[in-house]
Amino acid sequence: MYFEGFSEYMKSGGELAYQQLCSEITVEFNDCSKQVLEMESLFLNPDYCRVDLAELLRAIQTQEKQKLHLTATIQVLKKAGRPSERLMNHENCSFKKPMEHECVHLQEITEAAGTEEAELNAEYDNALKEAIRGVQDAVTAINEHLEEVRYEIAALETEFACSVRGHLYSWG
Repeated sequence: MYFEGFSEYMKSGGELAYQQLCSEITVEFNDCSKQVLEMESLFLNPDYCRVDLAELLRAIQTQEKQKLHLTATIQVLKKAGRPSERLMNHENCSFKKPMEHECVHLQEITEAAGTEEAELNAEYDNALKEAIRGVQDAVTAINEHLEEVRYEIAALETEFACSVRGHLYSWG
């Protein structure tokens, strides 16, 4: 939903709709975060004493926060675009006749200017790749932690089922 909203925003430029979507998603993230914090607190409770599960939930929260931050970074970079592809604003150009202007952006292309532009593009590309790699790493870590949580839940369910069967047999 969020990524589709960003893609639509990039196509249409609908700033208000995108801000509304971001606001709705932020509320949902906050609700999820509160629920995870409640579960973490429950696992730390002496009745359960499952510090290991609480730590897994904390690690997932940390990775989710990192993923969200890097996703925002990617979107800011994509919105700005590569330095060499950014549109020029002609506000400061002088207009002599309608539809003709003397562009202040025209400059002699020099080797230094070309090198600077290439360096800026390389910095942009590297920042984008690094953010994408960071999101991928965060997703991998989140999935690994969730897999550990699933194993623990399965073990608890098995333990509970065996305990219930044991009690049933002892009554019979």
